[in-house]
Amino acid sequence: MIRSLIHCAAPQRATIFLNPLRRVHSAPPLPRQPVPDLRKTLTHYLRSLQPLVSEEELESTRELVEYFLRPGGQGEELQRQLHKRAEKTDNWLTDWRQECIYLENHLPLPVHSSPAVILPQQEYNDWRGQLRFASKLICGVLDFKAKIESPGGLQELWRGQRLCPDQYYKFFGSYREPGIKRDRILFQPRNKPHHVTVCKNYQFFELDVYNSDGSPLTEDQIHQQMLFLRAHSKKTDKEPVGVLTTDHRNSWGRAYSALIRDRLNRESVRSIQRSLFTVCLDATALKYSEDLYSSRTAAQMLHGGGSHANSGNRWFDKTLQFVVGEDGTCGLICDQATADASAMLTMLHHVFNYCSEGPSLQPPRTPLTRVPPPRKLYFNFPPESKQHIEQAKRNLDILVNDLDICCFSFPDFGKKFPQRYKMRPGAFLQVCLQLAYYRLHGSLCATSEAVSLRAFHHGRSDIVRCSSPEVLEFVQAADDPKKSVLQGQSVDGAILALKMLCISSGMALPALFMDTSFAVSSHWKLFTGQVSAPMDCVMCYGPLVPDGYSVCFAPSQDSITVCVSAFDCCQETDAERLSDSLQGALRDVHSLVLECRPGDE
Repeated sequence: MIRSLIHCAAPQRATIFLNPLRRVHSAPPLPRQPVPDLRKTLTHYLRSLQPLVSEEELESTRELVEYFLRPGGQGEELQRQLHKRAEKTDNWLTDWRQECIYLENHLPLPVHSSPAVILPQQEYNDWRGQLRFASKLICGVLDFKAKIESPGGLQELWRGQRLCPDQYYKFFGSYREPGIKRDRILFQPRNKPHHVTVCKNYQFFELDVYNSDGSPLTEDQIHQQMLFLRAHSKKTDKEPVGVLTTDHRNSWGRAYSALIRDRLNRESVRSIQRSLFTVCLDATALKYSEDLYSSRTAAQMLHGGGSHANSGNRWFDKTLQFVVGEDGTCGLICDQATADASAMLTMLHHVFNYCSEGPSLQPPRTPLTRVPPPRKLYFNFPPESKQHIEQAKRNLDILVNDLDICCFSFPDFGKKFPQRYKMRPGAFLQVCLQLAYYRLHGSLCATSEAVSLRAFHHGRSDIVRCSSPEVLEFVQAADDPKKSVLQGQSVDGAILALKMLCISSGMALPALFMDTSFAVSSHWKLFTGQVSAPMDCVMCYGPLVPDGYSVCFAPSQDSITVCVSAFDCCQETDAERLSDSLQGALRDVHSLVLECRPGDE
């Protein structure tokens, strides 16, 4: 019974289990993303509303749905237009989702948009080990880049199915340029960028990583460059210019326009824009107890710790930011406007394996032309730019102090347990999370989980709605001794497309998308995700709404690492309390499965 409930109550997902990249020659084209059936989409939508709204509100929405679907009505016309768009574009959803979710979002990139991946702490604890590890990390990233650009390319497989590699070619040299109304993505020619940006003590350097013959620098060559860079960046710059990239996007857009009016500033920013990626050499963060270490490290990776810590040692507009701390912490911050977390993790897995190998045995090269030393990027700060920096620092510190993160490792069991009973681990974890939230708040809430669509041509990602009548019935019955547990396609991408078609064609938005039920069901109080990777890592990000949570699971075979975040400004949410409730729910559902085992077999 419990097995059937978990299969039915939780959504179908496409969690990526990262496999080694494989060379595929003359691969057939990937299938195009199908346009979902409109009636089925809205049927799923109505089901997702049942645990969230009153019966009167649900009945009102049913009437709006039927009116929208009437023959010859607006729904029929919009569906026809969507099919027409699907025939003419590589992917009917990807561009619109990028535009609406990312480029037109004015919230700051740290916490609100760019997730961070925390890798295991490295064994060094001083600047010497930091520079050596950073040098090897750069070599690992260049090795990944060389492999994806090799003849025939490399493909990622999931359950024997190829995934779209398009995002891999957009990692390097891409940049999210801020705008007052909307951002835009800048791409460099694939073979043009030859340098990376390195940040240390709020200073930015251009570091060439290729010899004059096009071959990548060796680890020792890059290490020598790093030593030179450190010697020329011992003093911290007074103006942490990188903190500008942490501000609200429209505020940063205005500051950006003012900053690049100066020719020196414009040249420095252009160098960062054209770089392959960014490496942030962080100073040692404040010491914390062992119990708080993982939570504080997650916060450091996510936002840098504030204007007086490492936040000025970032440039959040770059798609890839690798963070290497002097205390052995390391990780990645990625801008999802260009690429999704699942693709980032594939790349990170390759880089981490590369860094785990022994010392490089590559023979030293004698380049045709001597590699120039790292070039410091200088900035001028007129009074207007100084005011922008001070405002960005104030806004950042408010955000940093408001974010509450709780990371923990649950040692009782891992994904092997639900698999033993033929249950999908992701579905099992989602039901446990719903029970934990219900116990804490007395109701269910709108819950979304990120899923990958990379099995389709130019597919990116979407979200699925995790609330359902079966989940509500389960969480109500789980704590009621008088009851026994009974048995029990993403709609939002389609709804987004219908709304965009209305806007582009000048049509009025349907009443269906403006009623109370739609607002309630799209206010994502729980934003969830899952990292299924063959390496020890955890991902963290901030909540989507002020009164919500984000929860990311990283299940291994025998344990589960979880990162929960919330905002302190909301008195109703508490990351630590939800974490405690989740651990209790995991144990209780575990016990329930064991009790129901005879009926499951």
